[in-house]
Amino acid sequence: MIRLKRTVGCGEIDKTFIGKSVSINGWLHRKRNLGGILFMDIRDRSGIVQVVVEPGTINPEKMKELEILKVESVLGIQGKVRARTNPNPKLKTGEYEVVLESFEIFSKADDLPFNPFSDQSVDETVRLKYRYLDLRREEVRRVFELRARITQNIRNFLISKGFIEVETPYLTKSTPEGARDFLVPSRLNKGKFYALPQSPQLFKQILMVGGFEKYFQIARCFRDEDLRLDRQPEFTQIDLEMSFVDRDDIISIVEEMYKSLFKEVMGIHIETPFPRINYADAIRLFGSDKPDTRFGMEIKDFTENFKDTGINLLKNEDNNKLILGLVVEGGGSISRSGVEKLKEGVKEIGINGFIELKVEHNTLVSPISKFLNEKEKRTLLSHAKDGDLIALFSVDRKHGFELVGKTRLLLGEVFNKIDRNSFKFLWVVDFPFYSYSEEEGRYVAEHHPFTMPHPEDLDKLETDKEHVRAVAYDLVLNGSELGGGSIRIHNPELQKRVFKAIGLTDAEIEKRFGFLVKALTLGAPPHGGIAFGLDRIVWILSGTNSLRDVIAFPKTTSGICPLTDAPTEVDRKQLDELGIDIKNG
Repeated sequence: MIRLKRTVGCGEIDKTFIGKSVSINGWLHRKRNLGGILFMDIRDRSGIVQVVVEPGTINPEKMKELEILKVESVLGIQGKVRARTNPNPKLKTGEYEVVLESFEIFSKADDLPFNPFSDQSVDETVRLKYRYLDLRREEVRRVFELRARITQNIRNFLISKGFIEVETPYLTKSTPEGARDFLVPSRLNKGKFYALPQSPQLFKQILMVGGFEKYFQIARCFRDEDLRLDRQPEFTQIDLEMSFVDRDDIISIVEEMYKSLFKEVMGIHIETPFPRINYADAIRLFGSDKPDTRFGMEIKDFTENFKDTGINLLKNEDNNKLILGLVVEGGGSISRSGVEKLKEGVKEIGINGFIELKVEHNTLVSPISKFLNEKEKRTLLSHAKDGDLIALFSVDRKHGFELVGKTRLLLGEVFNKIDRNSFKFLWVVDFPFYSYSEEEGRYVAEHHPFTMPHPEDLDKLETDKEHVRAVAYDLVLNGSELGGGSIRIHNPELQKRVFKAIGLTDAEIEKRFGFLVKALTLGAPPHGGIAFGLDRIVWILSGTNSLRDVIAFPKTTSGICPLTDAPTEVDRKQLDELGIDIKNG
């Protein structure tokens, strides 16, 4: 039992408590002994307050107990509040202190593997192994307070708009399309497996068939894929689905949701509607399907202008190259050493053919300028002004725009063109319906096979897959994809047609998706939806370095939980109950 149960938070003590007796509970943050007077800083979630132990207040044995107590031990203290003679302006409670009268030690701390409040850098793996220490830091806790406010705001908004929150199963059917599933063996049905959901996609569509009309869920999702800085094997998704809607209806409700979120949680006004760009233009102008529009520097295609060039690097005799360019406003002031560093960065991206030209007095200044013909000079100067830097790239047709898109981001960083304080939303629409999988040697669904093909492209579904568009849309913020969605197929015949177009047989369709097709035959409304990564939203709004910083107990890039060492081997008995043998190698 807690004898000294707190009556006030450490950070809540103010002038109204002067002369009053209080009880506080918390961690021993810091202590110092000055001339027989013991000073202790006690910390809880609300803040820190100084506690003074004056000589003679407690018996010597009790005093010794406090003197040897290590930092991060947990205790309760009862005492009287008074004004400090030497206020500490760094603390919210810096004008007050608690004079100890009695105490209770709840938990003694051993020597710490690291001090979470030290300025000394600590390896991330160590921080995650002792995550409970790391979580005690105020800046870490604030991220999770922000996450909670974001979640609450979104939930309240959607409920106010008539959405029903529904939980869908975690143990579901494996429908291999896209990332690998995490499989869960069934003890009661030996040899059979559940899959953890990659998303609630099929269940939310079936809820629309069930007449719910507006559904949402803050859903846990699982994908067994290679990890990187911005990916985790399990993540949280804000999932929406609506009936009797088109693309614009979904875009409208999402824009309203984000406007509310930014205003109420961040105190920031954002303009709606958000701008839109189709996928083809996003690639052509920015080299990315998630453009960062906090700065301009759009890609220029000079391929036709340089078809008769005399510059070897830019020659395109086999017609398998693109000559693309970027114009950096004011970039002409870059030094020679700066250009060399830039070339190294561009080479790391994968571009070997790079030429830089500065514009001075309406003239191109570059070692290669004397090899340019007048037409080429006029073309380049028409896109730039004095003081600018023109970067030309010779790249292969297949990956050229993507590579120059990455270079655009590099130049944005190098020349400080990115406004770090702005939030630039963008809808990318009209994605390709298919993408070609080199690994599988076939066309696969770009998003997923439940997406509605563009009505104008239905006649190309089987015969001209490269040019079929999807009624799909992604929301991008500052160059990061927040989420994506689509209008869904609600016609069972069209759904089967799409399945067959991506190479599934009738038997495979029935085995994997028979339950969905059957549902579509029994009265399915037109419907569509969207899903957002909650972790990514919090990551962007909190400004933290890694997606792992916004997840309480994240995995490493090798999929390991440093805190628990999961995944681990299990007992042979458990495997026998499941009928599982492990193959080595």
